[in-house]
Amino acid sequence: MPNIKSAKKRAVQSEKRRLVNSARKTSLKSSVKKVLKAIEAGESLESVKALLRDTESKFSRAKSKGTLHANTASRKVSRLAKKVSAYASAGK
Repeated sequence: MPNIKSAKKRAVQSEKRRLVNSARKTSLKSSVKKVLKAIEAGESLESVKALLRDTESKFSRAKSKGTLHANTASRKVSRLAKKVSAYASAGK
């Protein structure tokens, strides 16, 4: 346990950030799973694209807040968009 006041403050801030980042990452994972399940279930293209837009928005926010590295967020969004695109072309 830290003895110096500033070190105590940093410990509290770190714990707060850890909890927020953890919640944000959990939300991202759930959102990705929703998109993948929608594709597997054969839902309409519009609903899948709406889920993708929501997921992209969450990734963008996580990237801007520093929860995820920019390249990681971009890579995951790109891979998800590729799957949605393949689903769209397979449906035609």
